[in-house]
Amino acid sequence: MNAKELRAKDEAALKQELNDLQNTHFKLRMQKATQQLTNTSSLRTTRRDIARVRTILTEKATTK
Repeated sequence: MNAKELRAKDEAALKQELNDLQNTHFKLRMQKATQQLTNTSSLRTTRRDIARVRTILTEKATTK
């Protein structure tokens, strides 16, 4: 996920994206806990995407 792509989205789409990423991260954590997760780097990628979306949301909120 690219920051340029996120900045092009509106606030509602970003909130939906954040919700989807959080659900994905939860599922990945559960897979790790049950030792079903093979690609552990996906946890890191998802966590960073969540942070990126939150940063863009904060930027949009401060410019209003």
